[in-house]
Amino acid sequence: MDSGLDVKRKILIVEDEPINRKILENIIKKDYEGIFARDGVEAIELIRDNSDTLSLVLLDLMMPDMDGFEVLEFMREDKVLKLIPVIVCTSEKEAEVKCFQLGAADFITKPYDHPAVIKARIDRAIEFKEGRGLIHATQNDSLTGLLTHDFFMEYSHFRDLHYNNHDMDAIVLNINRFHLINELQGRRAGDDVLIKIADSAKRISEEKGGIAGRGGADEFMLYLPSGSDPTKLLGKIEEGLQDLLNNSRVYLRMGVYKKVNRDLSVEHRFDRARVACNSIRGSYNEKLAVYDEEMNEKETLNERLINDMEAGIEEGQFKIYYQPKYAIQGERDSLYSAEALVRWEHPELGLLRPDKFIPLFEENGLIHKLDHYVWDEVSKQIGEWMVKYDLKIPVSVNVSRVDIGAPDLEEEIFTVVQNNWISPGMLNLEITESAYTENSDQIIKVVKGLRDRGFAIEMDDFGTGYSSLNMITSLPIDILKLDMQFVKNIHEGNKDMKMVELMMDVARSLKVKVVAEGVETREQYDLLKKAGCDVIQGFYFSMPCAGPEFEKLIEKENEELAREVEEALA
Repeated sequence: MDSGLDVKRKILIVEDEPINRKILENIIKKDYEGIFARDGVEAIELIRDNSDTLSLVLLDLMMPDMDGFEVLEFMREDKVLKLIPVIVCTSEKEAEVKCFQLGAADFITKPYDHPAVIKARIDRAIEFKEGRGLIHATQNDSLTGLLTHDFFMEYSHFRDLHYNNHDMDAIVLNINRFHLINELQGRRAGDDVLIKIADSAKRISEEKGGIAGRGGADEFMLYLPSGSDPTKLLGKIEEGLQDLLNNSRVYLRMGVYKKVNRDLSVEHRFDRARVACNSIRGSYNEKLAVYDEEMNEKETLNERLINDMEAGIEEGQFKIYYQPKYAIQGERDSLYSAEALVRWEHPELGLLRPDKFIPLFEENGLIHKLDHYVWDEVSKQIGEWMVKYDLKIPVSVNVSRVDIGAPDLEEEIFTVVQNNWISPGMLNLEITESAYTENSDQIIKVVKGLRDRGFAIEMDDFGTGYSSLNMITSLPIDILKLDMQFVKNIHEGNKDMKMVELMMDVARSLKVKVVAEGVETREQYDLLKKAGCDVIQGFYFSMPCAGPEFEKLIEKENEELAREVEEALA
C-alpha cells in the first residue's frame, strides 16, 4: 500500500512463534514498518507507547501469560486504543464471533499460506480506519457527534467495499412521540435524550465493530455485524433513558433488517429497517420489529402504489365518497354537511380503502397532489349540487401536515374554490389535532390565513392528541370533531361518557360546534344528543356513499324542507 509519504505506517505484530513473526514481517515490510511483541503483556506495553503512531495490530489469539482475547478486552476499554484496528490471527473459526464482539476488524487464518490475501486485508483495514477518521473530522452531527445521514450511508458503503465477507444488520431507532418531550419539558430536555441515545449507539457500534449515524430529528441508524440479539441491543440503549423520558407514551422503537442483501443499495437496506420500525408505530406493547417476508410483500405493494399514483389521478381512479353529517339538536335530524372520503378503484388491485395508501403517500411526500385532486373534485361536486338542488351542503376535506408546509397553500385552496364557483364557506378544512402539536406556530399562521379567507376549520380527531387547554383556546378553529374511539364505548355514566361531556364543555367555552364521528347505535345517538353534541356522523345514519347515492339524501332533505314550509304556510 503506497502511502505517498516518506514515513511508513507502523504495524504491531503480536505473535509468540518466531517463524510466524518472520512470515508476517516479510509480508508487510515493503510498505509498512513492523514492531513486534511475543505475548499479550508485551503487546499492551507497545500499544500504549505507540498509540499515536500505530496504524494496525496483527494479533495472535493463543499466547502465554496474556492471550489475544485479553488484549482485545484491554483495548476496548480505552477510548484511544479501541480506535486502532486489530486483525486477529487464528486457526479457530469459532473464535470469530467473540473477537468481533470485542472489536476485531478482521481475521487472518493460520497457517499464513496466502501472502497476497493477508496483505490486501491489512491494506483495506488501514484504509478503512483512515477513511473513518477523515469522515469523523468533517461530517458529524453537531449535537450528537454521530455521522450525518449522507455520510453514514457513504461510510456504510465504504465499509462494505472493505469487508464484504461479513454479514451485516441494518438497524433503525426512532423515538415514539418525541415532540412531546420538547413541548412538555423544553428543547434542552429533548436534546439530552438525543445525546443519551447517541452515546449508547456510538458505544455499541464501537464494541461490535459497526457504524452509528443520525438519520433525522429523532431517528438513529446502526450498521452492525450480524449476530447480536436485537432485544439486548435495545435494552442497552434504553438504559438510563426512563428518567429522561418521564412519559409512558414516549419510548424507543427499533426496526432490524437482518443479514442485509448486498445487492440492494445501502439506502434501500435502511428503508427496510425503517419499514420494520414503522410497522409497530402506535403499538404500545411492541418496541422491536424484524423485517420479514410479509413486510417484503407489503413493501413491494407500496412501491407499486407509489408508482401507480400519477396514473390513478390522471385516469380518475380515485373516487370520492361522501358521509353525511346530521344536525341533531333541532325538532328533527337534518342534513347538515358531509365529509369527503377517497377510495382508489385500482384497475388490477380492486377497491382500496384509504388506510392502504394515505399513510404511504404522507410518508413519501406524495399526499399533497392527491389532496389537491380531492379538493378540486369535491368543489366541482358542491357547485353542481348547488345548481341542481339550490341547497348549500358544506363538505369537509382533509388538509394534511404535508399540505401545511406547501408554499402558498392559502392561495392554492382559494383558487380551487374560485375556479369551481363556490364560496370558501362551502369547503370545510379538516386538520388533525396532532398536527397542531408538531409545528404549532407554522400551522396556526397558515390556518389563520385560511380562516381569514372564509374557510371553516375543523379540528379532526379531537381528544387523541396532546393539545393543552391553553393551546386550544388560542387555535383558530370553528368545529371540534370527536374521534370515534371516544364514542364507541360510551354508556350512561361511564368513564368514556364523562370524557365526552368534558370535551363538550371545552367546545362550549370556545363557542364552537361539536361533531361526533363513528356513531352506530341509538344509545350513542341519545347520549350524545343529551350531552349537547351538535352534529353526528356514522353508520347510524349512513355509510359513506358515492355522489349519486348522496344526491338521494339531498333530495330527501329538500322534501322535508318543502313539507315544513307547506305546514308553516297552512
